Amino acid sequence: MLHRDPVCGMMVDPANTAGTAVHEGTTYYFCNPGCRQKFVADPVKYLASPTGLVRLGKPKAPGRDQVTAAPRATAGAAAYVCPMHPQIRSDRPGDCRICGMALEPATPAIDQGPPAELRDMSRRFWVAAALSLPLLLIAMSEMTGWHGLPLSGRALGVAQLLLTSPVVLWCGWPLLGRGWDSVKHRSPNMFTLIALGTSAAFAFSLVATLAPAVIPVGFRGHAGQTPLYFEAAAVITTLVLLGQVLELRARHATSGAIRALLRLAPRTARRVDAGGTETDVALDLVRVGDLVRVRPSEHIPVDGVVTDGGSAVDESMITGEALPVEKSAGSQVTGGTHNGAGTFVMRALRVGAETLLAQIVHRVAEAQRSRAPIQRLADRVSAWFVPAVVVAAGVTFAIWSLAGPAPRLAYALVNAVAVLIIACPCALGLATPMSIMVAVGRGAGTGVLVRDAAALELLARVDTLVVDKTGTLTEGKPRLTSVLPAEGADRDTVLALAASLERGSEHPLAGAIVAAAIEKQLTLHAPVDFAATAGKGVSARINGHDVVVGSPAFLAERHIEAAALQPAAEALRAQGHGVVLVAVDGKLAGLLDVADPIKATAAEALTGLRAEGLRIVMLTGDARATAHAIARELSIDEVIPEVSPGEKADVVKRLRGQGRVVAMAGDGVNDAPALAEAQVGIAMGSGTDVAIEAAG
Repeated sequence: MLHRDPVCGMMVDPANTAGTAVHEGTTYYFCNPGCRQKFVADPVKYLASPTGLVRLGKPKAPGRDQVTAAPRATAGAAAYVCPMHPQIRSDRPGDCRICGMALEPATPAIDQGPPAELRDMSRRFWVAAALSLPLLLIAMSEMTGWHGLPLSGRALGVAQLLLTSPVVLWCGWPLLGRGWDSVKHRSPNMFTLIALGTSAAFAFSLVATLAPAVIPVGFRGHAGQTPLYFEAAAVITTLVLLGQVLELRARHATSGAIRALLRLAPRTARRVDAGGTETDVALDLVRVGDLVRVRPSEHIPVDGVVTDGGSAVDESMITGEALPVEKSAGSQVTGGTHNGAGTFVMRALRVGAETLLAQIVHRVAEAQRSRAPIQRLADRVSAWFVPAVVVAAGVTFAIWSLAGPAPRLAYALVNAVAVLIIACPCALGLATPMSIMVAVGRGAGTGVLVRDAAALELLARVDTLVVDKTGTLTEGKPRLTSVLPAEGADRDTVLALAASLERGSEHPLAGAIVAAAIEKQLTLHAPVDFAATAGKGVSARINGHDVVVGSPAFLAERHIEAAALQPAAEALRAQGHGVVLVAVDGKLAGLLDVADPIKATAAEALTGLRAEGLRIVMLTGDARATAHAIARELSIDEVIPEVSPGEKADVVKRLRGQGRVVAMAGDGVNDAPALAEAQVGIAMGSGTDVAIEAAG
């Protein structure tokens, strides 16, 4: 449960609150110590009136500066959250009271483009860069020996003022505003130092240009000229804006995983009314209990149960299992999974935020925001660091003004500003990308793409590797692994007849059978009188023979005896394989074994990882028999089967709670929460966009 800070209106997580205060038996939570001090000094000013209105800061406009709330101000999920301080939440856009960063949507919209702040900062940066370049050339003209301007003396200073003013006062206005907010809320941060440094340089140069007589002699050079520092204020502002643009772009990219998840759910659903009429409606209009038609090749819109019809559904995004699952009346289906060639009607059981896909989105978003536990240490340090830098700048000014070379005060100002700017943590935002270029470049050359320096740094300390099965250890797509002919039948003939028939089928296993026959260069014939029964099998006449391909139940309906291969079929199913029976002219001809084969390089890779001392844990949504069969073949001792996407993330969290440094390797949508929860997420390049976006 989140609580509203009664002073500033931010939503605060009690587990990460900056302080509490009790008034008339009610506990209030605060986003920073400054808000708590204001509240303790005058609680009546900020607390609810009898009508329950809580004032948020100074009044701005009727209805906007007030929010209806109970005396103990609480709220559920907030629309906006600070990316660095998840405890700072708000129901409207704004800036974080602690670090000054702009709040971002807790869950991005599916069609969300670049955020407004990124567009605004980009525009300000390009204007600042365009004005700073000629300003820099003018300011450096004396050092470079370039005298191409027809200006000199005060006119040259005015020209610099005209170029600098838009940069500092318009382009850098958000930086100055955040600096002032940090002082106002007694929460010093990097913007405090930026605002102090640029303001000091600009203000001094402004006075020196418009009223040079008021500048003390100690600031003037040997010729009586007062040095100007317009270019310092402008260039610093431009570089900080560049850092903000790079940071905002990176933050926008991290929401790609959530947008990819949201795109799995269709925008509309085909609702069936009581009279049987079907109408396409927006997905948010579907209610629990509604009947919905799912057509071939569509994504299932919500969670529910099949009431009529049937199909094979690809549930790999949830279970990780590559083989599609047959669905008929009474079967549970999950929103976001992909329907095959059949069609069915389902009853909605969970809609909106209650669907499994919505829960996965929530888990990914929460895990992404909780990735920086070291930030708590940074918060504690910043409360002392920024004031210490300001004091150091003051001491620097005093020392240079007393013992520095002439003009002493001018040098004192320059060096004091230098301390403010160089000590500013934002410098790391520009230096860090340069320092990791070599490492990331080397990785890219070997096919390993690193998203950020944090993942690269953490990877060296990983001691536990959690691996998904499907698409990570296995190839992730069905393949025909064997053909078991019945007595008196020929293996190639059985495969050729089955493939000839399956060419007309849209069943997911059909492609694996046809591909195997083509690979062996078998002759295929066109089927005649082709018929398909959804979820059971297909039949046709092939080259003069009546051929039936399907499940044991499908053959039993045609009174075809399949007992001879029943033990082999049950053994293969126990290992998670797909089994297809083939009958020719009313007699059992053979069995086709379709499975997801292990990657050729998997065993060697796991052997190398174990030699490095890593603990290997296989985590999969597959059935227990399938998981243990793969684990035995790859010599994996620790296996956790039959887990849901949310449970995968819980396992990773539990391992982290044991003090392990965990890397998670996966490729599917179902792996996204665990990839985000692990210290390092590793996605297969052949995997889904969601997994790739969630991984480091």
